[in-house]
Amino acid sequence: MMRLIQLLMTGAAGWLLASCAEQGVVRAIPVAPNSQHMYAQGDAQMVPVMLPERPMLVATSGPAIRAASYLLLDARTGQHLAGRSFETARGVASTQKLVTALVVLDAGNLDKMVRVQSSDVAVEPTRLGIRPGEVYSRRELLYAFLVKSANDVANALARDNAGSISAFTAKMNAKARALGCANSNFKNPHGLTVGGQYSTARDMARVAMAAYRNDVIRDVVRRKHFNFRRADGRVVSLTNTNELLGVMPECNGMKTGYTVASGRCLISTAASGGREVILVQLGTKTKYIWEDARIMMSWGLQRLRSSSGFTADVWTGN
Repeated sequence: MMRLIQLLMTGAAGWLLASCAEQGVVRAIPVAPNSQHMYAQGDAQMVPVMLPERPMLVATSGPAIRAASYLLLDARTGQHLAGRSFETARGVASTQKLVTALVVLDAGNLDKMVRVQSSDVAVEPTRLGIRPGEVYSRRELLYAFLVKSANDVANALARDNAGSISAFTAKMNAKARALGCANSNFKNPHGLTVGGQYSTARDMARVAMAAYRNDVIRDVVRRKHFNFRRADGRVVSLTNTNELLGVMPECNGMKTGYTVASGRCLISTAASGGREVILVQLGTKTKYIWEDARIMMSWGLQRLRSSSGFTADVWTGN
């Protein structure tokens, strides 16, 4: 009899879980298992960064944007606010440089000096113009890398970190798996098109959440400009490739990307009134991307500010 009761209870519990899943009630999983990146609000206990295990409460009344794939998240909870085709694998261009930055930061020691090698600079098209034999700190290179999206700097950081590009990309993929990315494969540190390299909007949202909680990355990606001192002493002012920083006051990062194969890509973040959002756009066009990002993130912030939840608030388009 006891065995029969246990079986009945188990069956009932399974039915309830399945029913909840169908209704959009989901479990959450850590973005980074055993990660030291934690999030605190006020005096509340620090808890692991979470991201929904499957789409939850995706709003259907949001503004239309033209990205082939996109996902808008509550940056604090990971809750999906709006999205389309966010599990579709595709090239993500230079937005994957956030993975590169996370791997470099895992190694620490940002004041370590890096000597540029000839193999580092044999890359196109976006380059900072560093030269073989020049020496820079990891910190200087990392800041220039994220602001200018320089591919030669990506190679220098990767080689310095792991000894070779292939060894570094193995670290990138391990990092992605640790963040819960289930449909990504990286083959270089900069995002230039190569066969077998791909990710999804949802996986890149996981990367973005981890990056958003890193103080160094947050400090870099919010900057409109960065003064880079070259080895010969000249100071060059680098302009951030993220044009949204000069258009939307709420925007506080993150990373642009473009290749012919991938289209225009953008991971952007915004904060207002104690609310924060992350938007991943993949496969769109330059003429749409900035305005689409502004409209979608403004909508997301407005939704989160609503005390009555998603259904009571109406997007005004303002």
